[in-house]
Amino acid sequence: MVRCHTCQWRCRIAQGKTGVCKMYQNEGGTLYNMNYARASSIAVDPVEKKPLFHLYPGSLCFSLGGWGCNFHCIHCQNWEISCVDISDAERGTYEVQPEAAIKMAKVEGCQGIAWTYNEPTMWFEYTLDSARLAHEAGLYSVYVTNGYATEEALDLLGPYLTAWRVDVKGFKDEFYKKLAKINHWRGILEVARRAKDKWGMHVEVITNIIPGMSDDDEQLNGIARWIASSLGELTPWHVTRFYPQHNLQDIPATPVATIERAVDLGKKAGLKFIYAGNVPGHSSENTVCYNCHNLIVRRQGYQTEMLGLSDSHCKFCGVDLNFRMGKQGVPK
Repeated sequence: MVRCHTCQWRCRIAQGKTGVCKMYQNEGGTLYNMNYARASSIAVDPVEKKPLFHLYPGSLCFSLGGWGCNFHCIHCQNWEISCVDISDAERGTYEVQPEAAIKMAKVEGCQGIAWTYNEPTMWFEYTLDSARLAHEAGLYSVYVTNGYATEEALDLLGPYLTAWRVDVKGFKDEFYKKLAKINHWRGILEVARRAKDKWGMHVEVITNIIPGMSDDDEQLNGIARWIASSLGELTPWHVTRFYPQHNLQDIPATPVATIERAVDLGKKAGLKFIYAGNVPGHSSENTVCYNCHNLIVRRQGYQTEMLGLSDSHCKFCGVDLNFRMGKQGVPK
């Protein structure tokens, strides 16, 4: 048996077998990742699509997806690449070695690179090698993650990774068990706090609010208060609208009023930046200074207009707005 320490399942894997994610296999007592450099998806995205609103706003991000997942979410929107096994990864749509990924990002005019679409720990060694090269090349790097990595895995990435864009899907044991088949979800919170406190990563939190499952005040208040107390009141919280997907087709889309209630709860918990997601044109897509109330960043879809940023501060009153910017300040 070989123990995998990539994610918090910490699978004990027998000879010839794979772990929960089906992407790590024991061959002769050595654990191999079967997904290295095998990309299912490649795109050039606005960083706002991740969504990340306080990281290099208006910049382009070279986005790579792999195969597989260590969660089994019944509402997964990318189930075609996440709910797969090794045979899917072996046939891989594209082979993109780390050096090639960095070169492609630069050719496409991107300021950063993201591992996204599926859970990035599924090709952890690949993302680690790529993050090192991105750091050397002056590119920012992003993990779009369910947050279930181990502290050991995070610490390997720590010196190179810029941003930890993490899902906090709910705030109850029974919810995580039903949605993702996860029993010990609170480790997600500990790793997110470690990403910020130990490694200085930029952290943004996403909660996809599902009617009847994660839309109650107890869970929403729990998430908002945890963000404020553990990550800080300037941490962006994206509350996004659920749409029926995969094996959760019998639940309707989240009412906009529910999203607006979550925004209000976040404000009452002390959070300064709560963003409504999957509600095109909603005013809560914009960044407004919490101190002087001037409009700082206007967003419509993925169109971003910087109106009041001076590096990470409000140019009108000078308060810190918790933006991670490049060496040149506001991206052009």
